[in-house]
Amino acid sequence: MTASLATLTTLLDPTLLGPPYANAARAGASSTQPLDFLLDVPDAYCWIRRGEGLVAFGSALSFRGTGPERFAEAEEWWKRQRARAQVTDDVRLPGTGLLAFGSFAFSKTSGHPSQLDIPHLVVGCADGQLWLTLTQSDGTTPTTAAAHTLLQDLLASAGSADGGQDNQPAGSRGQIRGGSLDEQEWMRAVAAGVQAIEGGELQKVVLARDIVAAFDSPVSRPRILRNLADRYSECWTYGVGNLVGSTPEILIKVDGTTAQARVLAGTLDRKTAPDNEDGYARSVLAGSEKQRQEHEFAVRSLTRQLAPFATDLSFPAEPFILELPNVWHLASDVLAELAGVEGHLPTPLALVEALHPTAAVCGTPRTEAGELIRRLEKLDRGPYAGPVGWLDGAGNGEWGIALRGAVIEDETTVRLYAGCGIVEASDPAAELAETWAKFRPMLQALGLQP
Repeated sequence: MTASLATLTTLLDPTLLGPPYANAARAGASSTQPLDFLLDVPDAYCWIRRGEGLVAFGSALSFRGTGPERFAEAEEWWKRQRARAQVTDDVRLPGTGLLAFGSFAFSKTSGHPSQLDIPHLVVGCADGQLWLTLTQSDGTTPTTAAAHTLLQDLLASAGSADGGQDNQPAGSRGQIRGGSLDEQEWMRAVAAGVQAIEGGELQKVVLARDIVAAFDSPVSRPRILRNLADRYSECWTYGVGNLVGSTPEILIKVDGTTAQARVLAGTLDRKTAPDNEDGYARSVLAGSEKQRQEHEFAVRSLTRQLAPFATDLSFPAEPFILELPNVWHLASDVLAELAGVEGHLPTPLALVEALHPTAAVCGTPRTEAGELIRRLEKLDRGPYAGPVGWLDGAGNGEWGIALRGAVIEDETTVRLYAGCGIVEASDPAAELAETWAKFRPMLQALGLQP
């Protein structure tokens, strides 16, 4: 018999979150405070940027699926949960009410399970507003008192587990091993990709590689997430099951009738920059035909796939320079007004399925690039470069692309992934160096150096 879901969202008194919140509240200041410390709770789900977002605990109900129908099956499962859930939402913001975190495998051929999880408890923060959502699946009615008690218990467990360990390495005495292809093999794969492009098979292909970090003692998932959230606060730090990372790229964000995406393609390692950085990134990235071509393919791919769902679609004529601690990217923000069909707007999962995979993580044309990836990479990407994020029962959602991330394979082993866009002008050695720049966030979080 299927469990009955009941969800309650209520405003959260900031003083319950500890001294920093209590002091701000007493001083009459904004209640906006980073939620990062909640990541100390083991196995927390998270979607955080600039200290705000969503952190969740436990699982009230879950979906798992594989194969080409994974998005459609997840959509049907989510619709069933929405239809039968009893929801009381006193806050009514994106991310309140019934909510699920999700992660999807990059490829329809992957054996890695795609997932949606409805958490037991969610703490949310947006524009200084704090809330708490409790979902029960045992037939009982959630109450504000029960939600607050559960939160206090979790905070106590965080303090006794990893609390107070800011900026500490997530592992000790770790070693880096090669993955599915060693460096020379991967550069030969890049050269083969360039050859395919020169032969007219396709215009761009994104090739990824993996490395393995192995430790002699258990790694700390909470510290990985804390380190990422601290160092890469302009990115979206995510944690869903054993997938962790901090992505700079948004596949789709839905807020009511509006959809947004952030497209990245074109990368420059900040370690190669001169001491005086003024204008350097723009002159190198925006002045490079190779980088501009790679970015144009990615923007064109996303807007073409999004257009059937929109009444209005806009993006700037020129990309901007996104500055991150490890790299610069060429970036473009795309904005769309969603079109209703028979009175219904497209759901976040419908948009995710239509947009994934973009040219930024696959290539163009998409079918030809996907086939070449399977032939050259010798790698199951699993959830790497797949959609990761959340959606709520009101039709809102925020889905990034699982980049700058890793899979914790067991308590002492972490597999890291990085990829590069290959076009006709690509140089294998330069692309290899770019992968190390993209590995850097996770290596830093683990306390390792390339």
